[in-house]
Amino acid sequence: MLEQATPAEVVILGGGLAGLTLARQLRLARPETRVVILERRAHPVPEAAWKVGESSVELGAHYFSEMLGLADHIKQDHLPKLGLRFFFGAEQRETLDDGLEVGSFSFFPTPSFQLDRGRLENHLARELAAAEGVTFLDQAKVTGFTLNEDGLPHEVTFRCGDQDGRIVTRWLVDCTGRAAFLKRKLDLVEQVDHKVNAVWFRLQTETKVDDWCRGASCSNNQGNRWLSTNHLMGPGYWVWVIPLSSGSTSFGIVADPRLHRLDTYNKFDRALAWLQQFEPLCGAEVAEHRDKLQDFLVLKNFSHGAKQVFSVDRWALSGEAGVFLDPFYSPGSDFIGVSNTFISDLVLRDLRGKSIRALAPIYEQMYQGFFKNTLVVYQDQYPLFGNARVMTVKIYWDYAVYWSLLAFVFIQGRLCDLRSYGRISDAFQQAGALNNAMQQFFRDWHGADATPAPTAFLDQEKVDLMVNLNRGLKAPLDEAAFLAKFEENKNLLFALAAQITKRAQRRHPQLAEACRAVTALCDHQQVAVSDGAHPEYLAAAWPVLQL
Repeated sequence: MLEQATPAEVVILGGGLAGLTLARQLRLARPETRVVILERRAHPVPEAAWKVGESSVELGAHYFSEMLGLADHIKQDHLPKLGLRFFFGAEQRETLDDGLEVGSFSFFPTPSFQLDRGRLENHLARELAAAEGVTFLDQAKVTGFTLNEDGLPHEVTFRCGDQDGRIVTRWLVDCTGRAAFLKRKLDLVEQVDHKVNAVWFRLQTETKVDDWCRGASCSNNQGNRWLSTNHLMGPGYWVWVIPLSSGSTSFGIVADPRLHRLDTYNKFDRALAWLQQFEPLCGAEVAEHRDKLQDFLVLKNFSHGAKQVFSVDRWALSGEAGVFLDPFYSPGSDFIGVSNTFISDLVLRDLRGKSIRALAPIYEQMYQGFFKNTLVVYQDQYPLFGNARVMTVKIYWDYAVYWSLLAFVFIQGRLCDLRSYGRISDAFQQAGALNNAMQQFFRDWHGADATPAPTAFLDQEKVDLMVNLNRGLKAPLDEAAFLAKFEENKNLLFALAAQITKRAQRRHPQLAEACRAVTALCDHQQVAVSDGAHPEYLAAAWPVLQL
């Protein structure tokens, strides 16, 4: 029988990205914390691993590089990310620049990265395994647990090799991914009304999407498109092409089953045929290198929630063991960073003898609110994905919401600052209601305008709104300046919503009724919507989009 001689303070089930980063976060804040990690798979894991989640955006990138101190490792062993890039018009595309491209020629002020999950997890595991007070056990299968209340320790049983083990611990955190060991045992599984499927695979080849294009936009972009998280967009689907520092390339097909049945692409040969039909440039690339296939995975109805993720009785869920949204805007690492930061704060307060009885429900409410307010960005929106005009404006809107609200609060270090959060919570709710109305408006707009994409390049760097919001994420702000900036961001969103709906209604007068809900919210906020009241935030985009 393997038994921990000294009781653990935290046992983490699962040594993937969520579990490893949580352990590192706890140890950085309190080096004496006794942590045990039980990981079912053998370590080290393969590079270009089977796991999805290579693409990080600003919140998750900040969490990894700044909060966890991984900047040097990421710079040395991973790739910088040239933002999110979108290609529309596959039906008219002979080369990649036939149609509308939305992206940037240069890196935005706040960085993001393309991460090789296997390489990152191996690095984290090695460092933790070498740390005094940390026990990292791979090939350890959890067989059971007992949760106790009133401060009594929990118990975990497991099997490692041919030996059984037992650990007692003050905290138990489930980071087992979709296995969701704790969530399933406690009947916390919660379905969400977002039914989308995905397949993904890696090829052991360095794919550069720049080779799929011709013309001035290619030379102007200096051959760096491949460093983006590239989205190939079509009605009801998108395809990702993501580079990995190990030299492999990650491909994925994500689709709404109402428009693309899973059984048409749920095996590699079917996926290849699907690509050759809907994204032939990508299909030709995959076909050329099919002998370099490293893996192929399928995930049906991947989005899910959880009835509870944080407990006053000293257990928690993080990563995919808790909730998962949609990979379109790469939020997986963001929600790991947010949940781990809440969990770390609860654990450390408890280990310092402070009560978390009032705090845990507050963090629960905040986290569930972030999840539900972000879910509306994806839910029932896949039919829009082939509509270049509507979808491009939606992309700008979604960026603005993300950089104005959650990413801004997190990167400013205010996530667990309840005094500040209490003063912005009403503004958060107002912006959330506006976002709900705007997501419905985009669906209505799509119904009114489905004309083909123009052939053009829309440079995000020329949209001042985008650059300024991105730069503002890391601006040094004291509490007063932070509160003022958040209010400014909220007001910007209302003005932007008014401009978007006004522009769309000008082109399509039949959208007057669809605009009504947004207009009512703007009127309630007393946002001036007349011409000249605010800068024309998307002035650079309107001519390109022919709006």
